Amino acid sequence: MKRGHEMSRQGRFVTNLEGKLVYKSFQPSTLPPQPDIQLSKSIQQQLIQTYVALGKLEGLSLFMPNTSLLMAMYMRKEALLSSQIEGTQATLDDLLDPHIDLNINNDIKEVLNYTNAYEASKTLLERLPISIRYIKELHHILLTSNRGREKEPGFIRHTQNWIGPLGSTIQTATFVPPNINDMNEALASLESFIHQEDMIDPIIKIGLIHYQFETIHPFLDGNGRIGRLLIPILLKYYRVFEADALYVSYYFKKHQHMYYDKLMRVRETGDYENFLSFFIDAILHSANHGIQTIDRLLQLKDQDLLKIQSRHINKKDNILMLFEYIHEFPILDIKKTAKYFKKSFNTIASWIHILIDLNILVENTSKKRYRIFYYKVYLDILRDGL
Repeated sequence: MKRGHEMSRQGRFVTNLEGKLVYKSFQPSTLPPQPDIQLSKSIQQQLIQTYVALGKLEGLSLFMPNTSLLMAMYMRKEALLSSQIEGTQATLDDLLDPHIDLNINNDIKEVLNYTNAYEASKTLLERLPISIRYIKELHHILLTSNRGREKEPGFIRHTQNWIGPLGSTIQTATFVPPNINDMNEALASLESFIHQEDMIDPIIKIGLIHYQFETIHPFLDGNGRIGRLLIPILLKYYRVFEADALYVSYYFKKHQHMYYDKLMRVRETGDYENFLSFFIDAILHSANHGIQTIDRLLQLKDQDLLKIQSRHINKKDNILMLFEYIHEFPILDIKKTAKYFKKSFNTIASWIHILIDLNILVENTSKKRYRIFYYKVYLDILRDGL
């Protein structure tokens, strides 16, 4: 049995079952909200600033040397941040560990699956529109081959889920997403909204889609990560931002409790505008942080390149090759590097020690089993916010 009050702007709480089993789930209203979103002057100003910042970040990223390497690093950072919001303990160093195949664990697998899902999202768009089927494919990649594989990867839930502290029941939960019937209706409506031609600003539309997806919570696990993964995908889809240079989860993690509170406030009061202001801020601050990161990385590269160029070094081209290599592999060991360059162990060791003498690389002396070297300042810049 399902009972509910008249639908409000945001939706309504409906009563399911009876007696001791009774619980209330949330049935969201369809998008766009009615009455229409009211863009205050402050929100309009936020949007203008955000588009300017996104344009600057995209321009910088496109003209960066080795753009693809930087984008790969940024995507790893987004994957880490989004996964850390869900409690994953992996670090950037874990992902860049030259011996990752020996040291891999479930936390690292979760982050790698996130990056794999994002990469797959591009090729999937060649044969599928952004749809529930498309999202299910991403979910399958995200949860396969790790501890999420028991949470039906790639399948929409067919049981009721709920959100709350560890040990909470459906009756004591902080939030109970839509029941199965309401969920299926809401998903169909959301898919239509994604492709609906309207006059809604694209960033506002993406914010509404993000809210609605997180509220529907259609999977047994991975809803937060999939919801955040959809943000850069939709930014590309609506031609707002084409580069892989935005890690929005940086802001969501920094303001994690506020993030959850803003989502909940919409469900309780219908205040979409308050959440959208927060969402726009997340994109704006993340874009500005990305710009600062690129500026710092460019300055570092110029400084370190000058160190190499100004020093008398035999076969300097070899050292310059290694310098380019450490931008892709900022944590390295001699054996794997020697294999990459098809050089002897001693030759690579001599190259590395030249970069150590120039204060570009440092050795991690805490590693007892094997010698590891770090492009420390480069890593410190990338670690900012993690």
